[in-house]
Amino acid sequence: MNYQETLEYLYERLPMFTRVGASAFKKDLHNTIELCKQLGDPQHQFKSIHIAGTNGKGSTSHMLAAIFQQAGYKTGLYTSPHLLDFRERIRINGEMVPTTFVAEFVEQLKPTIESLEPSFFELTVAMAFQYFALEQVDIAIIEVGLGGRLDSTNVITPELSVITNISYDHMQILGNTLPEIASEKAGIIKSGVPVVVSETQSEVESVFTDKAKTLGAPIHFADQEWIVQQSEFAEGRLKLGLQHSHNGDLKTIHTDLTGQYQMKNIMGVLSAVKILQHAGWELPEQTVMTALSHVKKLTGLRGRWEIISRDPLTIFDVGHNQAGITEVVQQLEHMVYRHLHIVTGFVKDKEVSKVLPLFPSAATYYFCKAQIPRAMDEKELAEAAHQHGLRGHDYPTVQQAFQAAKQHAHKDDIVLVCGSFFIVAEVM
Repeated sequence: MNYQETLEYLYERLPMFTRVGASAFKKDLHNTIELCKQLGDPQHQFKSIHIAGTNGKGSTSHMLAAIFQQAGYKTGLYTSPHLLDFRERIRINGEMVPTTFVAEFVEQLKPTIESLEPSFFELTVAMAFQYFALEQVDIAIIEVGLGGRLDSTNVITPELSVITNISYDHMQILGNTLPEIASEKAGIIKSGVPVVVSETQSEVESVFTDKAKTLGAPIHFADQEWIVQQSEFAEGRLKLGLQHSHNGDLKTIHTDLTGQYQMKNIMGVLSAVKILQHAGWELPEQTVMTALSHVKKLTGLRGRWEIISRDPLTIFDVGHNQAGITEVVQQLEHMVYRHLHIVTGFVKDKEVSKVLPLFPSAATYYFCKAQIPRAMDEKELAEAAHQHGLRGHDYPTVQQAFQAAKQHAHKDDIVLVCGSFFIVAEVM
């Protein structure tokens, strides 16, 4: 099979959470362990950092990858889902895995795929681990797919674990309360391995401290270690002044990540870097600052408050749950514009009744549906939105909705595309 045939085989053969939802989630690590065993356990052949959380884990992963890469380490990066190209999930020093490797890997494992019947994600994780092992990376940044405890990535023993934050998402799998969700995310904490929690949340703080204490894992809450002295957003860049609460260390950070919400993620990254420096990783301060100013260029990160064009200002953001949309709306409050146009769509398993009230009622909405089985019907979404005072029209495709928004927008308006990775991906 060539690369395109390989992808078609994977999409048709393997259940994919991003397309079909919870039915693709395997509630144990058996398949991943078996796949890795057949490959010679590649997950133990490289050093890693493991990152979980409801929001911000992708940005945090890319920032850490950029720092190691800038410092001269051969750096693997595994993230999900992808926006445009499957190979975005698996990178080394910002370069996507070659198509030939993907095709050859699947061909090699085809008998196992057909007997074991792993999920799409389980196979992708095994592929990433094999690629990183064969390429002998110095370090791999591994982003959890969903949860933590039972996530396919949770077969590694990392140098450091990072948990960004906890919010309501995937409750049908992870639990209905924040402590239940936190308990699943805390599953990545390993015996004796330091853990950074980016954001202190009173409802779940004890979940992490208790788990860390039980396992003898040193725990650090990043927002207790850093004090924000300055925060500016201008010309598509975020400028932060942070002071370390213990030693008074001052840092001025200019980053190409444009969302105000990146502040919490950056504090988590800085706390992670301090721990890694003490562990012997050579991550000079200037290297860290340079990397944070060029994250997109170094790692290929997209879809986080990404400014696509101006006149009108057009922004893509993959925010899709309560916490993510809250951050997006708060960012809008810092913006000056004449009128706001929002292109949005959701997947069926999101609790849209909790998300829709967060959106500004003064905007014009363009409700649409991504071309995946899991997508929520655009007419159903529009009806639900109208009940929350949101006004607009529905469109059968994302492209039609986006074109309508652009046609109606004045040059001083904002066009925002959000609600789902798949909505953003189809516009791209």
